[in-house]
Amino acid sequence: MKYKELKRKYAEICSSLSARRLKPAFDLIGKLISGNGLGIYYDEYRNLEETYQYMLKYTVEGIVDPERQKVYRKLIVSVFELADKINEALLLRFSPSVEYDKKRFFRTRAIDHLVDYLSESKETSSAKAPKEYQQKMRRLFYHIWFSDKLTAEEAEPLSKFSLDPDVPVPYKSFMVTALTLSLQRFFDPEKFNLLFTTYDSIETEINQRALVGLLINLYKYDARLPFYPDITGRLKILNENPGFKRNLERIIIQFIRSRETEKLQQRIRDEIIPEMIKISPNLKNKINLDSLMEEGLSEDKNPAWEEIFKDRPGLLNKMEEFSELQMKGSDVFLGSFAMLKSFPFFSEMDNWFMPFFPENPEIADTLDVNDQTNLRLMEAINRAPILCNSDKYSFCLSIQRIPKDNLEFMKQAMDAEMDQLKELEEDEVLLDPGRRAEVSSNQYIQDLYRFYKLFPRKGDFEDIFNWQFDFHNKLALGDILKEDLAVLRNIGEYYFAKNHFEEAAEIFGYLLEQEKNGELYQKIAWCHQKTGDFERALDGYLKAELYDTNQLWNLKKIALCYRNLKKPDKALEYYQAAGKTDPDSLSNHLNIGHCLLELDRFDEALKCYFKVEYLAPGNKKVWRPIAWCSFLTGKKGQAEKYFLKLIEDQPNRHDYMNMGHVQWSLGNRKSALEYYQRSILKEGSPAGETTQRANPVRESSAEGFAKGEAPEAGDSEKGSRKERFTEAGQPKEGFLEAEFLEVFEEDLPHLLDQGINSDDIPIMLDQLRYFLEE
Repeated sequence: MKYKELKRKYAEICSSLSARRLKPAFDLIGKLISGNGLGIYYDEYRNLEETYQYMLKYTVEGIVDPERQKVYRKLIVSVFELADKINEALLLRFSPSVEYDKKRFFRTRAIDHLVDYLSESKETSSAKAPKEYQQKMRRLFYHIWFSDKLTAEEAEPLSKFSLDPDVPVPYKSFMVTALTLSLQRFFDPEKFNLLFTTYDSIETEINQRALVGLLINLYKYDARLPFYPDITGRLKILNENPGFKRNLERIIIQFIRSRETEKLQQRIRDEIIPEMIKISPNLKNKINLDSLMEEGLSEDKNPAWEEIFKDRPGLLNKMEEFSELQMKGSDVFLGSFAMLKSFPFFSEMDNWFMPFFPENPEIADTLDVNDQTNLRLMEAINRAPILCNSDKYSFCLSIQRIPKDNLEFMKQAMDAEMDQLKELEEDEVLLDPGRRAEVSSNQYIQDLYRFYKLFPRKGDFEDIFNWQFDFHNKLALGDILKEDLAVLRNIGEYYFAKNHFEEAAEIFGYLLEQEKNGELYQKIAWCHQKTGDFERALDGYLKAELYDTNQLWNLKKIALCYRNLKKPDKALEYYQAAGKTDPDSLSNHLNIGHCLLELDRFDEALKCYFKVEYLAPGNKKVWRPIAWCSFLTGKKGQAEKYFLKLIEDQPNRHDYMNMGHVQWSLGNRKSALEYYQRSILKEGSPAGETTQRANPVRESSAEGFAKGEAPEAGDSEKGSRKERFTEAGQPKEGFLEAEFLEVFEEDLPHLLDQGINSDDIPIMLDQLRYFLEE
């Protein structure tokens, strides 16, 4: 059986059981047993199905049984467990993944008596025999990972192990990850209980790993949890602790933030690195590196550093932005350390999850830990809150490749940086007692992210960072989040700030059911607007109109929605209302002009455009609507004047076509054909510019015009070809002949209105085709 087919069938069984459709589940289980020679599970399967059939029979016959629902739930749990065992047996037989390769190998090295093993490990001191002790911890890690069901005899000593003060904290944290991975692989209530127990640890690193592991598995098994009241009961008890709620909110936001990592890396590659490359040839001279190496780092900043970004102030702003994101927990170092995961250290899966500690024998084997420079550097790395554990190991392993002089310089730089970060962190801890927990959980989530994204055989694992992490939609955690509207609002606001509009709208929608609020109506409307649902956006803005919340902004958004819904008359009404409050707004004047243009009130539209040109004579974007309206109102000379200005500046394909219309209406047919030809043959637009069909009647274009900015993404109106001006006045690539003819066909009524003889049109178009063949 192929792995993908097995995965699909197992998911279908679990889905059927969660929905209480036992008959389809039994049918699939029966086929898996008979089709794969799993007779060992046949008796259990037949007993469960017969029990269910008897229960169905008694129910149909009307026999009253007060224990029926209890038996029913227990039966569903038993079928789940049977499906788990069958799925695991088939994976062990057929799966080509590294996880099951490792499990098949580890079966010959499994720990038979866990209590004795833990006792022996304790006798092997991590201080006296660190290598031997670490090997025992590695074996324990894999034992936990590849255990399907933990017995009570195993769970109790593991619980004591997690609380044992003699066991180094890094190794206890290490086992929490093993428990998390084991639970992800094979469902077991006992593993959930151990994670709950471990969360009670006083060690921040341990309890934060436990909570991250709980959230991952609560999310994964959400549909199954209603049948396990012991698990949901412990979650409710935990929720009574205010500290748990703070941790829950923070870690959920950290998971959501992880969805931004790839975009962040792309921005660094596209915006920071190219600019740094440009300034790098002069960087050494500008900051006098040789002098720095001789004198060390002083307390005062080198004044020459301020000159580095003199010619590129935008780069400095971006670097400051990324620095701020870094301090807030964003993963800005993924790209930098991705190439440092090729060390042999990372070929072993467990090392991706090992907490960083300088005493790790793997580091001692690689570096001379007796060297004071190396020792101080590792201590500085260990204190770094901005590096996750995995990157700290990468850093240490790469030290051996750095010349000693450079290493000393790096050590001084890191000492200074780490001292500042330590002071900052201590200040933050005083202001926010949960800061240490925040750093610990964030580092751990980044460790997990590196494993699922950078591990050489990452494709063998289900990437949890492809999950939506919409905890608010889940049964167990959703109920808990909805009990505290402040926490839910914070999560919704984070979604909103990061442009995850669908999730933000879901949360804001629930909050509005609890309490009506003008700001929330506006925000949910904005979310719908950004996802292109202008009907629902309009509904939200209209409801927000009943509240005294930024009325002017709201009026403009209502108008925008009406325009996108092809109701320019209603849009005009609201833009005019906005104009009474803000009579000097150029964007509003321009939008009023666009609405009048859509309503075929060309003379009035032209007056609006001329008013805008008068108030902002240096802005060229208004030339196109003036030129087009001039043509539509028969002011052909005026239209020619403005189209000529556009062609002499930065023309686009529409400008050439429109100029062709003007020349034809003036009787200059040869000139018209030349402009039509140039419209078709116009070379492509500059790299990076939009190729979306032009449309001037957008509020965003108007706002961008008033502010001198590019239009706002997501507000474009699809439809009205009548408005053919380019977005933000940028040139576009030339038409294909078919596109030209399509647009030309739409313009025919205007050509006829301006005196073009309809009998001449096919002749002119055929002549254009001949021109194009030359």
